[in-house]
Amino acid sequence: MDQVIIGFQLDNERHWIARLACGHYQHVRHQPPWQNRPWVTSYQGRASMLGKELTCVKCLENAPRDWN
Repeated sequence: MDQVIIGFQLDNERHWIARLACGHYQHVRHQPPWQNRPWVTSYQGRASMLGKELTCVKCLENAPRDWN
């Protein structure tokens, strides 16, 4: 299920996490060739993705919210 990105934060290992409107977190790493997300590496890139959608695997699994 696609969900809107409403913000970003760093986890304890300093990897970027997207905060989704559904209440879930999702890591958004740039680790080519497996994950190609160069926009994650800069503030401007992350800001450009606010309001865009990501597929939320946790929603597909009916997982509880990560935050309220």
